[in-house]
Amino acid sequence: VQLQASGGGLVQAGGSLGASCAAPRSININVWGWYRQAPGKQRELVATITAGGKTVYTDSVKGRFTISRDSAKNTMHLQMNRLKPEDTAVYYCNARGITTASIMADKPYERDYWGQGTLVTVSS
Repeated sequence: VQLQASGGGLVQAGGSLGASCAAPRSININVWGWYRQAPGKQRELVATITAGGKTVYTDSVKGRFTISRDSAKNTMHLQMNRLKPEDTAVYYCNARGITTASIMADKPYERDYWGQGTLVTVSS
């Protein structure tokens, strides 16, 4: 099972982009997250949001990025404003959740799901 990511693109410094991620309805999401990996660097956490709406951001994006989720649609969105060249990276969406099937089987199993990467390029 893979999450479906969309969005990203090319923008000049100071501009805005959005990225979305969708999960199958069969997965009950506890925590959504966005990670990014720039060329030659390790993957890093960008932001997370819990099912209850609690958000966490890495320091470098605080005040510029906003993560949100739509529990009814099982989707998540990352709004990126005031983008900087150092935000250039492949962004990966992540969801930690439990499938309804495993709950119904009385064997709830929480695991991580990933989407395909979406490229964000910010030109100076």
